[in-house]
Amino acid sequence: MFAIFSAFLLAFSTAVPIQPVELLAWSPTILTPTHLTSWPRGSTQIVTWATNNIPEEKLNSTGLLLLGYMENDSENLDIKHPLAAEFPITSGEVTITVPENATVRCNAIVVLFGDSGNASPEFAIV
Repeated sequence: MFAIFSAFLLAFSTAVPIQPVELLAWSPTILTPTHLTSWPRGSTQIVTWATNNIPEEKLNSTGLLLLGYMENDSENLDIKHPLAAEFPITSGEVTITVPENATVRCNAIVVLFGDSGNASPEFAIV
């Protein structure tokens, strides 16, 4: 038994050291909506984002778009009802329908998740 344990320790101590892996988080910049935007409830809208700096390893990623609002410097996101999901992040845009029951507010945001999340400026839902 001791021989097996000694062999294990020898193998473990001579193993190749683990190299650190760089984790790359990419947060796409949302271009629209802007702070001047107003979305009527029930309307069809296009959300756009910059695609000029997508890392090569993220080219096959899909996105998730959530509606939310800002309150007390905190994002409040509707994670139960995504506006869009599983769309190619390289497309740079996705067409959504503003929910009929969305709360009328001037502090609405959308958050685009590709690899990391990025919030839009605050805009209005009317």
